[in-house]
Amino acid sequence: MAKTSERGFWKDTETLECVSIVPEVANTYSFSFKAPSGALFDYEPGQFLTLEIPVPGGPLYRTYTISSSPSRPRSITITAKAQADSIGTRWMIDNLAPGSKIKAIGPAGLFTNAESQAKKFLFISAGSGVTPMMSMTACMWDEGQDMDVVFVNCAKRPSEIIFRQRLEHMASRTPGLELKFVVEEADKYSPWTGYQGQFNQLMLGLMAPDYLEREVYCCGPEPFMNAVREALAGLGFDMDNYNQESFGAPVEEVADQPDMTEGLPDDEASAEVTFAASGVTAKVAETDTVLAAARANGLNIPSGCTFGVCGTCKVKKTEGEVHMVHNGGISDDDIADGYILACCSNPIGKVTVDV
Repeated sequence: MAKTSERGFWKDTETLECVSIVPEVANTYSFSFKAPSGALFDYEPGQFLTLEIPVPGGPLYRTYTISSSPSRPRSITITAKAQADSIGTRWMIDNLAPGSKIKAIGPAGLFTNAESQAKKFLFISAGSGVTPMMSMTACMWDEGQDMDVVFVNCAKRPSEIIFRQRLEHMASRTPGLELKFVVEEADKYSPWTGYQGQFNQLMLGLMAPDYLEREVYCCGPEPFMNAVREALAGLGFDMDNYNQESFGAPVEEVADQPDMTEGLPDDEASAEVTFAASGVTAKVAETDTVLAAARANGLNIPSGCTFGVCGTCKVKKTEGEVHMVHNGGISDDDIADGYILACCSNPIGKVTVDV
């Protein structure tokens, strides 16, 4: 057997050879590959590969986050979930087998904690967005790092939590890895005693009370990441410590990284709230809530939790736009009818409410 020093590192000019295909959860498989030459794989945890998939009429190029850890360099693994409209992933499930060859480009990507100086991490993912988090966690585990990770993963139901057993195995052997699973619904005939519903600010505060001290990595569908980003920003989190990776378009260059503050209230931008029934107009910052503006001007809007849960502060907005991050205290129908929760609505520009 060749010594490690003689193996060299894999280059994407060499075709990969499939060595195993392991089912994870429904329609989700881990595909592991080796370099036929025996070369080792060198990459940062959280990076991705682009596979050249030979579909009819192809080839088709698809990016997949690496779910394995660079601490185990003799093989490389990607984990993929086939959606209803999947072409590339479905082809892989139906056609790849041990011994199959496939071309790949990479590894590449900036979504990694390899160079981070942080001591505490908060990983938040949904569905197969768990893959880069698995790679980063496994790498820290293998390297014997003094881990302080709160690992949050959201799934449709418990049976669809990818890597659950592997994560629980690691967590059972270190106090530095805390697992927090959130599901939309329980599996039939299987009681679920963990978090249930949509991930929100309240859950965040319970899962990681010290979230302000952590560096956050987030991956999942775009609406999910937007909700997480808005929840953190609304709680005063320093967005310089927030990192995200998109399902559809992993970032390769620093210049292509999205602005994590885009679309969020700006404390340097001014807004104006008119309380129509009271005849009061207040000039405020975008980061002030409608409730805070009312109180500062001697007006009373009934309120309870001040966290977007109870719905007590619901008021009718008759003009303008607000940025609202609530925690279930208002229905979609009410929002469509123009109602807002004053406690968690930030005015954008000029806004009029019926108060």
